[in-house]
Amino acid sequence: MQVRVRFAPSPTGELHIGGARTALFNWLFARHHKGKFILRIENTDLLRSQEDFTNSIIENLKWLGLDWDEGPEVGGEYGPYFQSQRLSIYREFADNLLRDGKAYFCYCSAEELEARKKKMQALGIPPVYDGRCRNLSREERERFEKEGRKPTVRFKITRRDKIKVKDLLRGEVIFDSRLFGDFIILKSDGTPTFNFANVIDDALMRITHVIRGDDHLSNTPRQLLIYEALGFTPPSYAHIPMILGKDGSKLSKRHGATSVSYYREKGYLPWALVNYLALLGWSTPDSQQFFEKEELIQKFSLDRVNKSPAIFDPQKLEWMNAEYIRKMSTEKLTELVIPYLIGKGWVKKKPSSRDYGKVLRIVELEKDRLRVLSDITELADFFFEKDFTYDNKAVARRLRKDYVFSLLQKIKDEISKADSLKEEDLERALRRLSEELGLSTGEVFHPLRVALTGRMRGPGLFELAVILGKEEVIRRIDRALNLLSSEAVKS
Repeated sequence: MQVRVRFAPSPTGELHIGGARTALFNWLFARHHKGKFILRIENTDLLRSQEDFTNSIIENLKWLGLDWDEGPEVGGEYGPYFQSQRLSIYREFADNLLRDGKAYFCYCSAEELEARKKKMQALGIPPVYDGRCRNLSREERERFEKEGRKPTVRFKITRRDKIKVKDLLRGEVIFDSRLFGDFIILKSDGTPTFNFANVIDDALMRITHVIRGDDHLSNTPRQLLIYEALGFTPPSYAHIPMILGKDGSKLSKRHGATSVSYYREKGYLPWALVNYLALLGWSTPDSQQFFEKEELIQKFSLDRVNKSPAIFDPQKLEWMNAEYIRKMSTEKLTELVIPYLIGKGWVKKKPSSRDYGKVLRIVELEKDRLRVLSDITELADFFFEKDFTYDNKAVARRLRKDYVFSLLQKIKDEISKADSLKEEDLERALRRLSEELGLSTGEVFHPLRVALTGRMRGPGLFELAVILGKEEVIRRIDRALNLLSSEAVKS
């Protein structure tokens, strides 16, 4: 039998890191076994589902490189792949269960159900549905309908025993069906509940393995009952542990960003994120950290998935992303950072060859300091902002020295005499000045760095000066001299 797995997100929000990890494990499992990966959009929550979220989920899966064999934009013989387009299918199966006496109409209102639930809880009784609509007479049903009550459809639980869930990660997990109560499969508006639609779709789409978060483990026994009632063969289940924050609680916004969109916009590389997510709850025997795509597919297996929750560590993800950036060619990296420079208005949408060459040289200088692509706007702002803000500490520690004003004037004179600015010539001139003035090289280099960049740290001084060019370097030295002159006047 060909392996068929699916990722079935609900478009009620952005693609979560946890959802992306679930999609990745399904994708890897399918690719490893030469099977099919199906994308299905579970958008029956009409109030919360949004088309924008659907589009975002699809685009982020594409960005991660998790391509699907069947689903939206691809098609397939088991569609449609949007649950909102499958409502007639769910109603047909609900009608079959009603006809066979395996389901019934329930006219209890939400208020009545809530009141009974509270009463049961007060008495210490499990708050399950008491089945009062199970055996309504025709007259009772007609009376409720005349009152304007719109019924739900409830699944009738006839088993009064243990339900065994065979999980590929946890072994056998046992549930007591007496604690369920007859549960709703069709809401009063005709839309299916999660458990009902899930079973119908997985069965009709020939899903062989369901790999999902362990928060769905409690849904599985109910789904198995529906499979049994409809005569379908259930898939194999694997419930992977949740992703937790560093404090051990469920990963949420209070731990930082949790959406894939954030990491995409921030400038994380898609494969770096995929690589990191693969290691959240899975590992190789030798604890390998970095993988090529085909290598990860070849080595992935469910029997290496941990049973304990994974901890999401943003710092490790950032470290891994920086490692991938350093391995990238400067040309490729330049293409990726240019959109961030365009966003700041520093580079035109179609940069000239001269501007592109400048960015290429800047990226070469800053490459080892980039953790994420968007860092370029902070690390390289002084290359583009002529009137950058001086760091106060840098000014206090490097410029406010008695010798600095005359030093900067001498440096300006040296640069003005040169036909063009070259790294080796500038370095030679500054070292000569250092000897002539009896200053250390640091006492010469540091003031010039602050004059040119406004900060104490950054890329190589001589390289950045050459990128700025002779005229701009002189202009920036003059700006620093004016700053010192104005401070002298004020004092």
